[in-house]
Amino acid sequence: MRSVTRIRTWVAGIVLAALGAAGYASAHRLQSQPRSEPRCGIAVSDAPDDGMVLIHGGRFEMGAGGVYPEEGPPVEISVGDFWISRHDVTNAQFARFVRETGYRTVGERGGQTVSGKVEPAGGAVFEMPSAVDDGRPVRWWHFVAGADWRHPQGPGSDLRGKADHPVVQIAYADAQAYATWAGLQLPSEAQWEYAARGGGASGTATAQAAVAHGVPRANVWQGVFPFFNSDADGFIGTSPVGCFPANGYGLYDMVGNVWQWTTDLYFPSHRYPVGLRSFDPNNPNVPSRVIKGGSFLCAANFCMRYRPAARQPHDEGLGTSHIGFRLVRLATPNGAPRAG
Repeated sequence: MRSVTRIRTWVAGIVLAALGAAGYASAHRLQSQPRSEPRCGIAVSDAPDDGMVLIHGGRFEMGAGGVYPEEGPPVEISVGDFWISRHDVTNAQFARFVRETGYRTVGERGGQTVSGKVEPAGGAVFEMPSAVDDGRPVRWWHFVAGADWRHPQGPGSDLRGKADHPVVQIAYADAQAYATWAGLQLPSEAQWEYAARGGGASGTATAQAAVAHGVPRANVWQGVFPFFNSDADGFIGTSPVGCFPANGYGLYDMVGNVWQWTTDLYFPSHRYPVGLRSFDPNNPNVPSRVIKGGSFLCAANFCMRYRPAARQPHDEGLGTSHIGFRLVRLATPNGAPRAG
């Protein structure tokens, strides 16, 4: 089935550090125990422009070298002044959009590829592997029929108690539809990375996602991915927006929690041929956009992309349980929001 092919970069991988079968079984039992979710987060409303922050633009070196090859080579780039959401779009905000417009997401109605092939309704869902597979690649992503923004883990799941969590199972077209309704825009990769640095110079710093003085600073995976998450930060999946410290610009969850869509078409370098639409070498036949920020699934032993410069491709027609978005608006020279 083509849906499985489209998410092959998500459904298989080589585990960089693995547990033995006995150790895994013990870890899985611990992982499966229910936990009460700590109370945290910030006060949010369902207004689409809730708490936007003005970022004064400038020139900076986008990208990094020596971490993952697609993050380089670093390039000098300028961005103008813009406003950006202080947090990811929440389930409550997206629900308001749906109530007012009747919009149905790609995951609810079924997607359609560039070639015209109709895809089934649903989305990609992370599931912790149920067994060690003799050292062979293990599957942890599955296309689940019925997975959508209201049911992010598939049929039987819901959003009870998660109004202030970031909305997920959002394809690129869904994020664009919300932005158009709100009179806002999705950020470019350059705008997103500039804002994520919080006024600092480094795109490789992991300080926002590290444990500082024993206190987690972002919602990322603690333990050996994909077998065991110690839950040291209090969350197995998404967390309410604003549970962890804001960056220097007052922006929450720019790293960790959920990946975020940008408008940039993906190429595995910051220097790409003019006129190329997009190119993901692992999924070359579908259009891919750059996503940024990492998620609750990023771990030190796998996908260490909880850094401003980190980037990854994603099929623009596929929603997942760990990708959301936030919005921007261009600003006039005096800082006022620009119309249109």
